[in-house]
Amino acid sequence: MPTTSAEIRPFSGHSVCLFCGSSETADPKYTEAARAFGQGVAERGWRLVYGGGGVGLMGASARSAHAAGGRVLGVMPEFLRSRERLFDEVETLVVGSMHERKQIMYDESDAFVVAPGGIGTLEEVIELLSWKRLDLHGKPVIFLDIDGFWQSLFRVMEHSVEAGMTPASFLQAWTVCRTVDEALEALNSMDTPSNLKHDQR
Repeated sequence: MPTTSAEIRPFSGHSVCLFCGSSETADPKYTEAARAFGQGVAERGWRLVYGGGGVGLMGASARSAHAAGGRVLGVMPEFLRSRERLFDEVETLVVGSMHERKQIMYDESDAFVVAPGGIGTLEEVIELLSWKRLDLHGKPVIFLDIDGFWQSLFRVMEHSVEAGMTPASFLQAWTVCRTVDEALEALNSMDTPSNLKHDQR
C-alpha cells in the first residue's frame, strides 16, 4: 500500500538501491539479470530500494525480491503511477516529484547498483556520480555491465579525463561487474560505517 515518508518502516540491515530501466521491450537477458539480482538481494537479507514500478527491469527485480521473502521499498512520483504501473504489493512511497524520488532513494540506501536502462537511469546515475565527485557521499556505486552495456558511458568518462575536465582519480568512483553474481559479491564489502551512513544533503 502507498505510504508517506514519515511512515517508512525502519530497516536495520543493508539497503541496496537498484537503478534500471522500465522498458517492456528490453532484451530478455537484461530483464533476467534484474530478476536474479532482486532474488539475490532478498536471499542475503538486504532491502531492495527501487523506483516503485511494476514494469520492465524495475518490476522484474521487485517482484523477484518480494517473491523470495525480501524487504522492498519502492519510491514513485505521483505522475508516473499509471505509466510505470505502481507495484503496490510491496512498501511503496508516492512522492510529488522526480527530485524527491531520487533524494529518498539515495538517503534510504547504503549502496547503488546500476543495471541497463534508458535516459532515466542515465540521469539518475550521473547525478549520483556528480554527488560523489563533490564528496557528498562515499557509498559504493556498482555498474552491472551486462554484455558491455555501459562501456560507451565509461568511454565518455575517460574522454572527460583525457580532456582535462575531470581528475583521473574519478575513474575509481565506481566498480564494474559483468554478472549478477559479481555484483552481489561486491556488495558483500559494505561493512564500513562511512558506507552505511544514510547521508542528509
